[in-house]
Amino acid sequence: MADVEICEVRKSFGATEILHGVDITIPDKSFTVLVGPSGCGKSTLLRMIAGLEKVTSGEIIIEGQVVNEVPPKQRDIAMVFQNYALYPHMKVFDNMAFSLKLAKVDPEVIEEAVHRAAGILNLEEYLDRFPRQLSGGQRQRVAMGRAIVRDPRVFLFDEPLSNLDAKLRVQMRTEIRELHQRLQTTTVYVTHDQIEAMTMADQIVVMHDGIVEQIGAPLELYDNPANVFVAGFIGSPAMNFLPGAVERGGQAKVTMSDGTALPLADAAPAGDGQPVVYGVRPEHLDLVSEKDGFAAEVVVVEPMGSETQVLVRLDGREITAAFRERHEFHPGQQIHLRPNLSKVHLFSQDSGERL
Repeated sequence: MADVEICEVRKSFGATEILHGVDITIPDKSFTVLVGPSGCGKSTLLRMIAGLEKVTSGEIIIEGQVVNEVPPKQRDIAMVFQNYALYPHMKVFDNMAFSLKLAKVDPEVIEEAVHRAAGILNLEEYLDRFPRQLSGGQRQRVAMGRAIVRDPRVFLFDEPLSNLDAKLRVQMRTEIRELHQRLQTTTVYVTHDQIEAMTMADQIVVMHDGIVEQIGAPLELYDNPANVFVAGFIGSPAMNFLPGAVERGGQAKVTMSDGTALPLADAAPAGDGQPVVYGVRPEHLDLVSEKDGFAAEVVVVEPMGSETQVLVRLDGREITAAFRERHEFHPGQQIHLRPNLSKVHLFSQDSGERL
């Protein structure tokens, strides 16, 4: 087990710079998730930690040792890939034992390590099967078992659940989290799925276009996003964004282009006349009477069972409201909404940073 430090790391392919000076501290025994849209550089960064990509500049430090020039096999890291990468001609036992056999580990030690990992992952009854005889979730557990038997300092996961169906993804992310709680091995996990990030991580690193936008605990990022990108990326459905200008005369508010007034707490950090982006999450919009809220037209109703999500139109923009209570809405209906003022975020229209 070890801490990992990524210090001012840059990566270029020819003249194209992919990572722009990334700084991340991954504490020992933590479960850190790198999350962001496709092409943001998260998998490239993971491969650099593993030694599969060279660092253009900066340092990667594992347990106090700079490993930029250390070969992958000497870094004591185990990686689980998106596509399982199992040997089809080998049974499960041999797949899990392969790296230890290459290292010429004593057969008795190999036997013990494989059975220990199989016990952790509920794979004992499958050790004599070939990969083709397993389900997708079982194959992914074999790939994890192959990593566990090595007892590495750091686990790396590169979008390991993206090939699984929705129900199995939920089950597997719980299993991976339980595995981490049991083994307490430093883990770095890459995904583009913010729900995976929120439910699994001790620490989330949000990346965008090769830079780190924000680092923090899941609820810290959800409640206090640093900018419009993080606010829109973390949370499902995403935060609503409404541009307008602050008015301080009497009750503070943000006025949109069509004259709609969005209420604002008096302590909100914005000056009179300042152009802002008004951010509010769908679950922080309450259904109220006409005199208490702003009007919006229902566009689409999405009953989810546990809640009802309603897409409404306001000032030519579509935003989402989410209600736990059961309501009968229909397209074209006018409803009135009021934000929870303690949950409203204001962002700069120019920089996108939270005010």
